[in-house]
Formats: sequence, structure tokens, C-alpha cells
Amino acid sequence: MRALLGVTPLTIASPPCRTSPNILKSASLKSRPCWPAMTFHALHESVQVLPSTTTALPSLSGYGDTSATSCSHIPTPSLLVFSGGTAFNGVVEELKKFTTRVAHVLPVSDDGGSTSEIVRVLGGPAVGDIRSRCLRLSDESTSEAMAVKRMLGHRLSLIEGEAKAEWYEIVEGEHALWQGVSGPYRETIRAFLVHFQTQILRHPHARFKFRNGSIGNFFFAGARIFLQSLEAAIFLYSRVCQCPTDSLVLPAICTNDRLTLGSELLNGTIIKGQNEISHPMNRDTNGVISHAVNKVRHSSSALPSPIKRIFYMSSEGTNLLHEVFPVVNTAVLEQLRQVDAVVYGMGSLYTSICPSLVLRGVGETIARRTCPKILVINGSYDRETSGMAASDFVTAVNNALNRKYCNDPQHLLQYPASQFVNVVLVPKGGEILVDYDRLTAMNISNVMEVTSIVDERVGVIYKPKALISALKRILRQHLVE
Repeated sequence: MRALLGVTPLTIASPPCRTSPNILKSASLKSRPCWPAMTFHALHESVQVLPSTTTALPSLSGYGDTSATSCSHIPTPSLLVFSGGTAFNGVVEELKKFTTRVAHVLPVSDDGGSTSEIVRVLGGPAVGDIRSRCLRLSDESTSEAMAVKRMLGHRLSLIEGEAKAEWYEIVEGEHALWQGVSGPYRETIRAFLVHFQTQILRHPHARFKFRNGSIGNFFFAGARIFLQSLEAAIFLYSRVCQCPTDSLVLPAICTNDRLTLGSELLNGTIIKGQNEISHPMNRDTNGVISHAVNKVRHSSSALPSPIKRIFYMSSEGTNLLHEVFPVVNTAVLEQLRQVDAVVYGMGSLYTSICPSLVLRGVGETIARRTCPKILVINGSYDRETSGMAASDFVTAVNNALNRKYCNDPQHLLQYPASQFVNVVLVPKGGEILVDYDRLTAMNISNVMEVTSIVDERVGVIYKPKALISALKRILRQHLVE
């Protein structure tokens, strides 16, 4: 390791996936009563609750202010967030201001963008979503921290020749991006980029395509291959980027193998590959796939039938449609047992959220908890959720956690939806129909409307400050009981 780095390397402790400390444990983890049912509320940035015949949620004034004696004893809350690498990223900066005691659980099955090229040539799990979240959590307090973030957040040109030339400048240490990165950080990052390049050269017939490549993904891949551990690569990346020490970025599955996501539609159609399900990649006039994933709203045609379930498929051997059952990262279950709230983030419902939920052990663990379990409904429809109402989102989460359609009858669960979701957040003015009657029939009556904004690319999205204010309000209610 020292010989490769050429300098004294950063200290790398045991990877957190197997021996993660209980950093999210809180003094408030005593058994609590079930999260109470409430009438429907509208939450705005001013945190004003619409008149209701029931007891309103408490005001947020003084939250975290030790002068407010009524809540000075409340510890910093801890969360576990199931999400993907794009939609929830938009609120991470605001979330850090509220609490950094967050376990971010992300899938490792993304096969789009530059991740697909790494997986095609070198194999292994997809790390794009993990890299993206680590980058959002990274430190920005110093000029060097910003320089490191710029380097690892950089993407190469969309033109292959230009991208390859730029890549060699970076590997050789001559690119302007290295300015502001001091010697130890420079040599640590560069060492793993060099190792990645070495691995690419060992597969000359695969002809790796650098266009639109993410330097952070290349660093991640080089670290994972060198350390032979995905979780160790995450630990290293987190330290290089100086992510908050009490935040965890957890792969839903700890593996060095390639994972392929599949979906079964209600009409029986099987679609293989996460990107093919959610954002099919564009091809040019010569049939060459573009590595720039188009996530613009309504950029893809609707699926021929609604999604019935999401599952994992084998990517080896002759039977490419064989369903497999990878083992959940035990650190995910550990954190689920102790955090103050579980959040199902907005984003691609079936390809970003559900891949983490269908794993054995996840549903059982969440069902046993009596904490807030918060489903954040999308603001706009996408290829996966066209025509769905809010209750359909709840049903999708419930079916995934119960593994309802899994071809493994011994591990099916039958918990009601209210065991998995007891709070629903919806953006004000969003496209998704909020069908209150059906939610009430599911015993879910705590629905909160949150201030939104309109993004020209993706439609209605949550205003980050308002969404975090909603989470504050829910957590305060829970922690004071």
C-alpha cells in the first residue's frame, strides 16, 4: 500500500460494513409507543398547521435552542434513509444542517452512465449512487476540501477523444483540477486512479470508453479492486472527502460481484437492467449507446404495463433470467434497529428504493420498530410510476418489504402497510393524486403537505428547507413522547 501511494497513506481502519460502530445509537432509543395516527395536515415553510379537530403537531420554534427548556433534553435525532443517487441528493445539504446522524442506504444495481462502462469492462457492483451521495456529504469548509470535491465530482467530455486526453492529463498529475490539492491527498487519489487505469489496460479487447466518465467512479473502482472490498472503498472515499464522521453511506448489499436488477410487469413482461427499466439509454445513429443518462421528465416512453415487482437476476451462466437472493448488508439491519426514524426517500420508486427493501431481513426489522416510518411521495410521475396514486406508492413499499411476489414462499411476510409506513409526505401541487380514503383504509392518516418548487427538468420537487422542517417536526413529536 505504501509503495503504491509513494507517501504515508491515510489510516484505513476496519471497514464499517462488518464492524461498524454504533455511531447512530442515541440515548433516546428506549421503547416508545407506536407513532400516533393523526388527521391530515398541511406543512409549509412557516410550519403552520391547518386547523384541525385533533391536537396539532407542536411548533418548531426553539427546536435545537437550549433556551427552549421544553426540548433542551432532546438528543440529535438519527435517521436511516432508503434512496437512490439523484432525487434525495437535492436535500442532503439542508439535512446536514439538521442532523448528520444519518445512515444512507443505497442500491448497487445501477447500470447507467459511466457506471455501466466500469461494470462492463471490470465487473463488480455499481457504485455511482454511492459515489454521488458521498460527494454530497463531503466537506466544503476549506479551499482544499473544495478542490478535492471538484476533482472527484468532475466528469470527462462527452466526446471520446477529448475525454481520453483529459483522463491522461489527470492520471499523469498535469490537469488543472489538481490545483489546491496538497501532496498527501493528491498522491492518495492519484494512486487509485493509476490502479484503475492499470486494470483497464489489462482488458485491451474491451476497449473502455472514457466519455462522460466520472473521476469519482474511477477512483471508487480503483479502490474497490485494490482493497478487494466495497465497504473499505466507501470508508476510504468518505475519509478522503471528509464526510461527517457520524454519517454512514451503506450499500444495501456488500459484494464485489455484479448485480443485475430485473422487473416483472403485470402483463408478465420481464425487463432486465435498472436503466432499461427506468431510463433507457439513448443510442446514436450508429447504434452506439450514450453514457449520458437522460433523466429529464417524460424523456422515456411509458412502460407497457405497471411494475408488479423488482428482483435480482443472475448475470452469469446461461440462464440470465434466474432469480437470485443476495444477502443484505448486516450494517443496514443494525442501523434499522436503533435509528429514531426510517425514511423512504423520493426518487425512482422501483429501481432506487425497492431494491433495498426486497432483501431478506429488512421487512422484518422495520415491522418491529415503533418509530416514525416516513414515505416521501414524488412530485411528478416518471416511467415507473405513471398513473399511480399515493396509496399505490404505499402498496409498492408494502409489497417489496413483504416480498409478496418473490419466488421464495418460505420468506414471504404478511404485515399490513401501516407496519411499514405511518407518515406520508406529499409536495404541495404535485402530480400524484393523494387518495385520502384509501390511505385511511390502510390505517395511514398522518399525511403532511410540504411546500414545493418547480424544476423545469423534472417537474414538481420539494423545497429542501420545507422538507427538512417536516422531518424536524415529525422527529420532535416522536422524541418528546
